[in-house]
Amino acid sequence: MAVMNVVDRRWSVRLGATAGLLVALVALLLVPATPASAHAVLVSSSPVASAVVPEAPAEVVLTFSESVRKVTGKIRVIAPDGSRADRGEPTFEGAVVTVPVDRAGPRGTYLVSYRVISADSHPVSGAFTYSVGAPSPPPTDSGADSRANPVVETGVKVVKYLGYVGLLLVTGAALVLTALWPQRLSRRGPARVLWAGAVLLAVATVAELWLQVPYTAGGGPFAVTGAGFGEVLGSTYGTAHLVRLGLLVAAVFLLRPLTRGQVDRSDGIILTVLGAAALLTWPLSGHAAASPAPAVSVLVDAVHLGSMAVWLGGLVMLAGFLLRRADERELGAILPIWSRWAALAVAALLLAGTVQALIEVGGLAALLDTTYGRLLLAKIALFALVVGVAAYSRALVRRRTAAGRPTPVRRAVWVELAITAVVLGVSATLVQTTPARVAAAEVAGTTNGTFSATLTSPIYSLEVQLDPAERGNNSLHLYAYTKDNRPQPVAEWKATAALPSAGIEPIEIPLLPLTDNHATGEVTFPAAGEWQLRLTVRTSDIDQATVTATVPIK
Repeated sequence: MAVMNVVDRRWSVRLGATAGLLVALVALLLVPATPASAHAVLVSSSPVASAVVPEAPAEVVLTFSESVRKVTGKIRVIAPDGSRADRGEPTFEGAVVTVPVDRAGPRGTYLVSYRVISADSHPVSGAFTYSVGAPSPPPTDSGADSRANPVVETGVKVVKYLGYVGLLLVTGAALVLTALWPQRLSRRGPARVLWAGAVLLAVATVAELWLQVPYTAGGGPFAVTGAGFGEVLGSTYGTAHLVRLGLLVAAVFLLRPLTRGQVDRSDGIILTVLGAAALLTWPLSGHAAASPAPAVSVLVDAVHLGSMAVWLGGLVMLAGFLLRRADERELGAILPIWSRWAALAVAALLLAGTVQALIEVGGLAALLDTTYGRLLLAKIALFALVVGVAAYSRALVRRRTAAGRPTPVRRAVWVELAITAVVLGVSATLVQTTPARVAAAEVAGTTNGTFSATLTSPIYSLEVQLDPAERGNNSLHLYAYTKDNRPQPVAEWKATAALPSAGIEPIEIPLLPLTDNHATGEVTFPAAGEWQLRLTVRTSDIDQATVTATVPIK
């Protein structure tokens, strides 16, 4: 009878694991075959931006630097009278997007606004105008949006952080229960940690899928439609997350015997394979899959993430349970083994992190001049600090003082965990930040760079971007925000540019509202010098303020 029970248990475990694997397999079969790319940029259009064409075109063609996929309803052509000039759904062929246009529309200036998704799941948006016959006052696209909701952007980072925490809790608990847990001790505490980590990982994965809809299409955290959710699930990003959920379901059936002390070698091997496959779902849905060397990037990113989970997960179990419950003899056997594991994990972290940095940064200038580079430097500094603390605790183990006086080791472990919690936060921000190689390339693509400044008034703050800040034609973008950094709806925009040193009186800059808080315009600077920008923003019938900026034009 006992043999039959064991056989039944093994069949139920394998049946559950197989069900989870089937979910992952179905998700893989649904993935679209699209090439990898990253942070697409509009490189050309037909008609050309700001061009005046004699006859209305039958289509508008957008050509991006990389392949893109659509966001339903987010590519629009607005006629001079404010009506929609686009007809039917745009077609996507790699990096080229073709938008059918009604040729019977009125003559004047048309507005083209777009929002597409690059391969690493980040939205890319923008707008430009062209004119048929002769320019006219440009129309306004009331449905356009150029930035994700701040709550959504923050939520994406938070759930990614929680996903990392869930991963390390599952990994640490499973590892310690398999190889380091003393038989005499109850497994109830570590089992709770393991299940808490599994639930946290599952919830974070589902939350990432949910938030990806408004993150890519625009809107608040509850602006989720069935069509939008379907598009996310049908993308590489969605497939990777569905595979992760399927693998987690399969792993749960193998983890249950582990929490009861029923450790089986074959189950351990299967768990290791499932864990390695699950680790690949993170890089496959992020920057790594869209890097210049995707195969290398995906592999080293998975190694980096797995090493982190082993190291930090083991630290949690060490500080939370083993150092408090194990006796001197048990600690004397456990700590040297853990010390070797931690050293190997740290070495893998350093190696994988170095390769990642070489691929995603690309050069010293990008490391220093981009947000991604500076975040990476902060992560390296914190990592160096935590490695120093880890080296100290390893030294205590080598001197065999841990078994006799475990308290100093426990304190060192808690310090390691506190610092690495911050490191995880930086990592969650890094995966949502444009890689340094891309940001640096965008800066290098301009002749003399761009002018960017944030101007403040008593009722709003105004982000000003001028590109390329040189003689000739320039593009001006204005973003208005409230004092607490939320989008500020604007009723009226006004802007002038003057060069007093050359006797050039203020030139009025025509502005085109793209969203409630975003306006753009084209201005021609005939001479170099310190130009004075005067910007007036009216936020209501009675609230208005003017700010000024000095812009060096080369």
